[in-house]
Amino acid sequence: MSASLVRRGLELLEAPGRGEAPSGVHRGQDGTGAAGAARRRKRVPGPDRNKATVKGRVVKSAIEEYHKKKAVNHLRENLKYMLKGRIVANKAITEQVLAQTRGRKSKDQPPKKVAKKKPEGTVFTEEDFRKFEREYFGRP
Repeated sequence: MSASLVRRGLELLEAPGRGEAPSGVHRGQDGTGAAGAARRRKRVPGPDRNKATVKGRVVKSAIEEYHKKKAVNHLRENLKYMLKGRIVANKAITEQVLAQTRGRKSKDQPPKKVAKKKPEGTVFTEEDFRKFEREYFGRP
């Protein structure tokens, strides 16, 4: 984190009654000579001057930026939109669209529909089975 961001964060968290330290207490940068006097004249008193900003740029609040970039939940609007229209397309049309968008690869092909085999009836009747029993096992 840069020093300017830390300073800005501390300003946000600072108690309203406490201000900056008096101007002469800062770091002893102000000299007593001509250079020190020029620096004192240049400096604007109060917290409104931020050295980290470019000329004409407004300092943005970190809290406002956080609220601006916070994720928004669109679930309710999306559900309303999706449930609003209940139009169902014709099955023939949907099949046609699916057929047009289908590729030539095997993974794009629909599974083959297996025709259900009808259970074949037996060729023999009950009478034929009884006749076979009599002939084979010798029962009357």
